[in-house]
Amino acid sequence: MKGVASGQGKGAIELRQITKRYGKERVVDAVSTTIAPGEFFSLLGPSGSGKTTTLMMIAGFADVDEGQVLVDGTDIVDVPPQRRGFGMVFQNYAIFPHLNVFDNVAFPLRARKLPNDQIQERVQQALELVRLERFADRFSRQLSGGQQQRVAIARAIVFQPSVVLMDEPLGALDKNLRYQMQVEIKEIQQRLGMTVVYVTHDQEEAMNMSDRIAIMNNGRIEQVGRPTDIYENPASNFIARFLGEANLIEGTIEEVREDVAVLCTAGGLQLRARADGNVQPGARAHLFVRPERVTIVRARGGIAADPAINHATGRLAQTSFLGNILRHVVEIEPGIRVTVDVQNASGGLFRAVDETALLSWRAADSVILQR
Repeated sequence: MKGVASGQGKGAIELRQITKRYGKERVVDAVSTTIAPGEFFSLLGPSGSGKTTTLMMIAGFADVDEGQVLVDGTDIVDVPPQRRGFGMVFQNYAIFPHLNVFDNVAFPLRARKLPNDQIQERVQQALELVRLERFADRFSRQLSGGQQQRVAIARAIVFQPSVVLMDEPLGALDKNLRYQMQVEIKEIQQRLGMTVVYVTHDQEEAMNMSDRIAIMNNGRIEQVGRPTDIYENPASNFIARFLGEANLIEGTIEEVREDVAVLCTAGGLQLRARADGNVQPGARAHLFVRPERVTIVRARGGIAADPAINHATGRLAQTSFLGNILRHVVEIEPGIRVTVDVQNASGGLFRAVDETALLSWRAADSVILQR
């Protein structure tokens, strides 16, 4: 296992129109996507979006009512879970309380009837990867939550699978430990070259760890892409709101020229943003911009006209202290509020609500969304 990629170029997964029904309800509705060998691929979505059911169909723990699950080109829908050869990490650890750490990690190897010398070597290597080599003789009751999760990870990778499935494995850990485990899991995945399919509802976790993310909602995949691409260019209002903080300013498209649209709010404010070829004048739409892309200053004097920069003046409605971030909410029109995140570097620009604030952001940092 040391220095050797466990996947060895294998672990390509393709989902073709997979569907799962419970009664008349389609909890997973014709989901299709591809996952490359050695890719860290996350299924992200709110509770009830179908992400865990999708993972369970890949694992074989839930039947596929329609569609195909292909691994390295072979349909495995009719292959029982124990013969699919996947590593599996659950949220509740699922380690055996009557076995010590060594025997928990050795369990998959003994089930495969490997010789004792190979078992000893592989378990030792797996424990070194998760930094538990000093804990081989301990039982689960003697381990912290983070250590128990490391045992579960070691057990999942010890037989060198090309694919490892993880179902919200860090959900029970506190924030600081969760971030530490994110880093460790990603390092192990990259070192071994294995394909990881990871289920989470934590947006920051998915963005921190994933090569690509599939965002699910109501049993369907709404968008697939790299974290930066989805964050900067969401395909819908739902994705914009779900993946981080978002400003969505409603209005009517007044003009479209060279992939730049002019959106007019109910109060007559004209704002510019990037637009795809489907945006038409007269359509109702939202202008999307992230809070950290907006600049806020005290309003003084006039505003220099610049078609590349959006400007809006409003009343400071709220300021929140979030540690390293100060979050300002500015009402630029009745019913339209813009959130602005700034680094907490100078102790705060504003002293009280109701001060007049000038907002500005680049048109290139805005996107027109129509759904």
